Amino acid sequence: MTFIFFALMFFGAFASEGGLSFGSLGSKIAVIDINGTISESEPIVKQLKKWGNSASIKAIVLHINSPGGAVAPSQEIYDEVLRVREDESKIVIASMSSVAASGAYYISCGAEKIMADPGTLTGSIGVILEFYTAGKLMEKIGIEMEKVKSGELKDVGSFDRKLTDKERTMLSAVVMDTYAQFVDVVSEGRGLDKEKVQKLADGSIFTGRQAAGLGLVDTLGSFEDAIRYAANLAGIEGEPTIVREEKPKPGILDLIGSTLNRVKEATDLDYSGPRVMYLY
Repeated sequence: MTFIFFALMFFGAFASEGGLSFGSLGSKIAVIDINGTISESEPIVKQLKKWGNSASIKAIVLHINSPGGAVAPSQEIYDEVLRVREDESKIVIASMSSVAASGAYYISCGAEKIMADPGTLTGSIGVILEFYTAGKLMEKIGIEMEKVKSGELKDVGSFDRKLTDKERTMLSAVVMDTYAQFVDVVSEGRGLDKEKVQKLADGSIFTGRQAAGLGLVDTLGSFEDAIRYAANLAGIEGEPTIVREEKPKPGILDLIGSTLNRVKEATDLDYSGPRVMYLY
């Protein structure tokens, strides 16, 4: 009975990594999908830690289809990609799909190699900060906002008025510092001079083929090409076993929540002040 118990534990452990294939132990590639606007880092970081700690995973492919998103989550995912490569000695390849721009490109720079389709839209290296103002409308319909604040700049980005010169100067400094961090990451990750990166980092987007010519990506190819590329770099012989994070089947409440989130993103009704974004 003891032997059976430990045998079940052994097989269960490998099954939790996407299934056990005899003859493929140590020949697995984990795929992490990064889709849509990047608003949080925890789900992707959790997967990176899981596959990074797995002895049977020899390489990780980031399958990216994203216009970027919030600054901090993009940076946190990038940092974890570097950690998995350095501390766990894992091969990490970024495979760009339709779009891998701004914050998504930031994350890609942490990978050992970047592969894009010829028609991928990438680049958009830069930072944007935007918010709405409705002061004239509020004045027209007779709505006023009363405030008690601890400092002159505490309500920066308030929608009841335009920016003051001092506020614009402060926000510009925040944007440019965040922009400098982006340039540093591209320069280091791609092995490019900062001056060259700065010339490209004006928000311009590029096709995958253009990006390859500029040194922003390493090579062109499909997702399947990226899998084969990762297998080759990891020294995997034969066809690798592909594993992904298992997702529970969504229920009706999940579908309703997902729909509401898409509506909120499309209409941007969740106003929480100025947001600094790595977003195309």
